[in-house]
Amino acid sequence: MQFQTSLRRFLTGLAASMLASPLAAAQRQAWGEIAPYFNPPKEWRGKLGKYRTPLRFNDGSRVKTATDWARRRSEILKDWQDLLGQWPALITKPKVQVLQEKRRENFRQLKVRFKWTPVEFATGYLLIPDGQGKRPAVVTVFYEPETAVGLGKNPHRDFALQLARRGFVTLSIGSTETTNNRTYATYYPSIEKATVQPLSMLGCAAANAWHVLAERPEVDDKRIGIVGHSYGGKWAMFASCLFDKFAAAAWSDPGIVFDTRPSVNYWEPWYLGYHPKPWRKRGVLKPDNPARGLYPHLLKTGRDLHELHALMAPRPFLVSGGSEDGPHRWEALNHTIAVNDLLGAKNRVAMTNRPDHSPTVESNSVIYKFFEYFLKD
Repeated sequence: MQFQTSLRRFLTGLAASMLASPLAAAQRQAWGEIAPYFNPPKEWRGKLGKYRTPLRFNDGSRVKTATDWARRRSEILKDWQDLLGQWPALITKPKVQVLQEKRRENFRQLKVRFKWTPVEFATGYLLIPDGQGKRPAVVTVFYEPETAVGLGKNPHRDFALQLARRGFVTLSIGSTETTNNRTYATYYPSIEKATVQPLSMLGCAAANAWHVLAERPEVDDKRIGIVGHSYGGKWAMFASCLFDKFAAAAWSDPGIVFDTRPSVNYWEPWYLGYHPKPWRKRGVLKPDNPARGLYPHLLKTGRDLHELHALMAPRPFLVSGGSEDGPHRWEALNHTIAVNDLLGAKNRVAMTNRPDHSPTVESNSVIYKFFEYFLKD
């Protein structure tokens, strides 16, 4: 009894000291700024739309417990791996070559080169803030790695730079070579005969980038997130959903489910509509220019990306919505909320909304606070 009383007093004192600490104060401030975005607007609360619930096994039986969900999650993951193509073995002990090092602001910038697939190398930028001990980290993904470290032309896409300023180790990667030749994505084992849908293979490349960060002495491998905008948003979404070691994710206006909007173009051969060249003419689907490859099969069988979102549970994610991901996307997100409710996990799915596709100072501020809240402690 005396031991229990002493223990209770100790824990009470510990909690009080933690609540009084600067870190706890920063956490409370961060939560205060992001909390509203975890609640769907009233008109979208509980709406599930046309999407098939992930809380039902393939045999039609219902998922009723957390144990059931573990089995159902494995079932969903296997289904999508079979559809998308199996990833090659991940490169868990990457060999990283430092090409250049320079000092910037409060961090070191290393230009690095490493294998991000068994057949391709990537060049990126590693930003390491000053400080001691293991820190949280974030992978940033885009058409090329320069934009995210503040060396690009488009504003408000410098996620790696802004997060490094806030104490995160960041690794910026991008598909520079295929962006330049307008084939985008990455292809395994070759663009002539890819066995993995290119968007999924980008997810594999990001998982290998996770291992680059995880091997760094400055990084806590339990606190690594991923973020990207548009093309990078699709990339970040597939990477975080298919690779469960990403602790948190932010997807900026990728089009989080299938749609016919020109920018939600999962039918393109560099996303989920891969087919051998010559490729279909780029653009929206038309009778004389239909989708090919996996994409029309996904539509025909009633699949949609909300099933992938559910694989995130209970890991937190934020949709930084713009013109492609308006408030109506809560219909898809509510399915992941239902999974989290089953698991007893609250406040794991968030969405902000802005009218335009491009990120803004305000929308990005929520992304940074989101990572500070979920990864800094």
